[in-house]
Amino acid sequence: MLARTARNVLPQQARHVFRFRGCLHAKKDLLARGARTATTLSAPSPATSDDVDIIADFDIPHLAQATSGLAQTGLFGHDFLTSPADFVELADSTLCRAQLLTRRIHKSKDSRAELFKVVKHLDRLSDLLCGVIDLAELVRNAHPDAAWTESAEHVYEKMCEFMNVLNTDVDLYHVLRAVLSDPEVSKSLGPEARETALIFWRDFEKSGINLPHDQRNKFVSLSSEILHLGRLFLTETANPRPPAVIKPHELAGLKDKAMVYPGSLQAQMIMHSAPEEEPRRKVYMAANSSTPEQIQILEALLHARGELARLVGKPSFAHMTLTDKMAKSPENVAHFLNALLDHTRPSARQALRTLSLRKQEHLHTPPLPIIQAWDRDYYCPPEPPAPPVSLPPLTLGTVFMGLSRLFRNLYGITLRLASVTPGEVWHPDVRKLEVVDEKSGVIGWIYADLFARRGKPGGAAHYTVRCSRRTDDDDAQRDLEYAGNEEILQAVQLSDKFENAHRARIPGSEGIFQLPVVVLLCEFTRPTVRKGPTILAWHEVLTLFHEMGHAMHSMIGRTEYQNVSGTRCATDFVELPSILMEHFLQSPAVLALFDIKGGVPTAAPHHHEDPCRSIDTHTQILLAALDQIYHSPAALSSDFDSTAALAGLYETRGLIPYVPGTSWQTQFGHLFGYGATYYSYLFDRAIASRVWRKLFARDPLDRETGEWYKTEILRFGGGRDPWKMVSTLLHAPELESGDAGAMAEVGRWKIEDEVSLPGRH
Repeated sequence: MLARTARNVLPQQARHVFRFRGCLHAKKDLLARGARTATTLSAPSPATSDDVDIIADFDIPHLAQATSGLAQTGLFGHDFLTSPADFVELADSTLCRAQLLTRRIHKSKDSRAELFKVVKHLDRLSDLLCGVIDLAELVRNAHPDAAWTESAEHVYEKMCEFMNVLNTDVDLYHVLRAVLSDPEVSKSLGPEARETALIFWRDFEKSGINLPHDQRNKFVSLSSEILHLGRLFLTETANPRPPAVIKPHELAGLKDKAMVYPGSLQAQMIMHSAPEEEPRRKVYMAANSSTPEQIQILEALLHARGELARLVGKPSFAHMTLTDKMAKSPENVAHFLNALLDHTRPSARQALRTLSLRKQEHLHTPPLPIIQAWDRDYYCPPEPPAPPVSLPPLTLGTVFMGLSRLFRNLYGITLRLASVTPGEVWHPDVRKLEVVDEKSGVIGWIYADLFARRGKPGGAAHYTVRCSRRTDDDDAQRDLEYAGNEEILQAVQLSDKFENAHRARIPGSEGIFQLPVVVLLCEFTRPTVRKGPTILAWHEVLTLFHEMGHAMHSMIGRTEYQNVSGTRCATDFVELPSILMEHFLQSPAVLALFDIKGGVPTAAPHHHEDPCRSIDTHTQILLAALDQIYHSPAALSSDFDSTAALAGLYETRGLIPYVPGTSWQTQFGHLFGYGATYYSYLFDRAIASRVWRKLFARDPLDRETGEWYKTEILRFGGGRDPWKMVSTLLHAPELESGDAGAMAEVGRWKIEDEVSLPGRH
């Protein structure tokens, strides 16, 4: 959409260059060069005083975030943003400024010189709105003060309402069409500008801009209905299921009838440990139940999406959604999933046989009894992720130090503790880190809100509060010619102050850039004087590396246009940098970075291969296939039944039988945020695994390889075709076209060396 917000990457749902043509030197032999031996591994750079400061700040509980001696300021250093009322005032000022810029773009057809600036101005308009919308999204999720969150909700709705108006603004669309159809103007667009223009063009068309007036109104109405149904669906997804009733004779040691709620500790203990089959079956049935109303909401959502797609001439919502993704079409997604399923099925069947033998031995049954859905966790209890070698307890500060040292080795970039002014952060727990390039200086900021507290959302998330873009060629002063009166000029001053913040001239780059600002939200245990520093479980270390992969993509993906900055890229490409970051935790050389003295862990591995991981991967492939079915033309059929579709998929392609009477799909929350794109995580897992094995596995600290990856992947954000980026990175020209064959080829890649937790996005 014209006012697309930056991609805020969350684990449960999806949220939104300075072109560098060359690199260190020719890279055609990079992959061959990777065959280093253990004796030629790159030496890690030593820990610095900044690394020691990071450890102290995160680990010593009585140390608060360092504060500067400056006077009181507001959120993120904006001195005009000190109260909830200020936030509303900023939104009003920004809307006024956006209206001036919109008028200017409308008039661009009257001036040939202005036509050459249209793409830049559309991106500026998007940035104006995104800057406030993204801030509102962060505040309404993270701020502990109810007055602030209510203000953020109000601002978010107000800004999105204006965004919806712009998305159906026919005059803006006609101006963009004039730009793209004028040979001279179109030819003047660089690759990044052209990609930005095409993003706007596709989003206008997805909004039904070419439809007659009545149908365009229908599009807006359906869009609002989908948003409403989506919120209802997510609410219902989170609602607790009714309990299973377990009777004393069904579970050894139970004296009275027990009400066991799905998701509770008692339910987990029964599923993992109860030797009797009946209580496990009952808990499974309860956990996978749905009310008729929950199913009705989901199917209404799927139907409305199908109607929306048909309205703009697409056969299905999947066809509509995938046009600007790496996959391009549902057919190509099928090629990927089928190839991946063919690759995964043999190992999954072997794992299932292992479980069947365990069940046979346990129950003394005839050979190879059927493994039911409630048997999975009992005969193969899920084990928490573990490091590849034995490690001492890892504190939060130690892990951040290790991240900083890793980035220094790979990219010449470090994390440095920064002071905050009073009022700059929304909670005393929040830490501010400068991201410092060895040549360019500060290239952005990360605000880390890492500790659990009452009212804070669970899970982990990366929020983009400010995207990178070039600003010295904005020509913003001319917008004021469309003000009309002094009152409007006064009204836009607050927006101008907000827009002009976080800017810097980057050494080695032409122009002045708006620097990125991101926020990491986690729910780690807070350090205390009595218990000492926060000790991270291994899955928490994985989480932090994953989210920092997104953060570094935002920092390094410095583009001239904010619509293609950092994580503003295709949904089926955005997880590649974050998943790849998790792979680095397999390397003893990287784990040594957690030790200031740099000793490489030498203890023997203490974890074992999970024989059931392939079963879980197989299940995730089926869920991706189910997502495609739900967003296919079938959703518009009068007899469409989401439960029957689920059962049919499991009966034809599943390993573990579908359980009649269950309807798990109403808990598949990703159907809203990742509608028709749930395959993306598997897709990026496959690519990340390939990149790790081909480039980094033998020498994960090699600077030349890190620069190659930074230059060919991270730097471009979404400003370059991701297929071209991946094919260049891996020296695999057969992938460049991104056709059905390329999708199938990625599906044939083995997802191995996998450290990722299932379902993390």
